[in-house]
Amino acid sequence: MSPRTDEEKQYMSHVPYANVVGNLMYAMVSTSPDISHAVEVVSRFMANAGEEHWQAVKWVLWYLRGTSDHCIIFNGSEGSICGYVDVDYAGDLDKRRSTTGYVFALPGGAISWISKLQEIVALSTTEAEYIVASDANKEAI
Repeated sequence: MSPRTDEEKQYMSHVPYANVVGNLMYAMVSTSPDISHAVEVVSRFMANAGEEHWQAVKWVLWYLRGTSDHCIIFNGSEGSICGYVDVDYAGDLDKRRSTTGYVFALPGGAISWISKLQEIVALSTTEAEYIVASDANKEAI
């Protein structure tokens, strides 16, 4: 999906891809944990983004525009921390790495979350699940 022709390279040279992805990263960390996986995927192509990658970034922007009235509210009620984990086994077709994801929440909102490629290549879905469970346990502690 990276640009192959000179025309595609010329088009992408005028697109502020890295700038917009950087702004999406700021929004992800500050207010929108729901876009963390999408931002993680589009940021992989910062060095050589194509028109399809730019279209994906615009979809994330359209999603943010449509959900701008949504927010995280901490209501201060009693309760314990609740955590959720998941993994996409070998979802990255280039490196065959799995994508780790977890979120921890107090009643009313998320307090910690992550979506990233695992550092090693898992040989099975079970191994990928153990890796994400280990990472999430470290965060919980």
